[in-house]
Amino acid sequence: MAWSGEDGGVRSILITGGNGGLGLGIGRYFLEKDRESKVWLGVRKNRDAAEALAAEFPGRVAMAGLEVTSRGDWERVVAEMLAADGRIDVLVNNAGMHRDALLAAMDDESWSSVISSNLDSVFLGCRAVIPSMMRARFGRIINIASLSAVLPPVGQTNYAAAKAGVVALTQTLAKEVARAGITVNALMPGYIETEALSHMDEEAAKRAKAGIPMRRFGRPEEVAAAVFFLACQDAGYVTGSALKIDGGIF
Repeated sequence: MAWSGEDGGVRSILITGGNGGLGLGIGRYFLEKDRESKVWLGVRKNRDAAEALAAEFPGRVAMAGLEVTSRGDWERVVAEMLAADGRIDVLVNNAGMHRDALLAAMDDESWSSVISSNLDSVFLGCRAVIPSMMRARFGRIINIASLSAVLPPVGQTNYAAAKAGVVALTQTLAKEVARAGITVNALMPGYIETEALSHMDEEAAKRAKAGIPMRRFGRPEEVAAAVFFLACQDAGYVTGSALKIDGGIF
């Protein structure tokens, strides 16, 4: 499956949240499915898991020290990628965080930090990569939203609002850059087996699975497969979409 531009060469992918379970799963999927891909993992201080993946694929993984809420960091990382590879083919905005609480008890920091890490980061990332993608007349942006964007649970006013914003940003941006050969899509994962579910006890997990028609949690590689498809050349007419990956919850 061809998924990058038509000019050949190493295909350059940036994945934020690169030390987490989902980011690593997406990175691994690209590395295993396309030998011409080079994966840049956006990481902050903790990078042990990302470095382990890099050791498995020598020369094909680069670390990008990236605080996704910093415009300066985005500008620096994009410059590093262009200097090294001459291109940025794919951006996967995957970084994010939870700070759940009922709204009446939510402090200002819990609101602002979640909005910033989940929504501002996507704005900054998209804005940073679009100029080079427009020059190349090719680009793929995949924003990882959440099922919470359309089925918000109690206690996630901040997170649900941020992820709903990601979907709206995706749909608007897709219209703005469509004629430049850039597609912009969102994924809305439900329960995925990553560290985000590590806090869930056995009984809570059983209740959650009971509400999923498939009666199981998703796997990172199942989200990664969707990312890979949206990044491919064959998906060039798919833009502005928001795809649920949730085992059929609704």
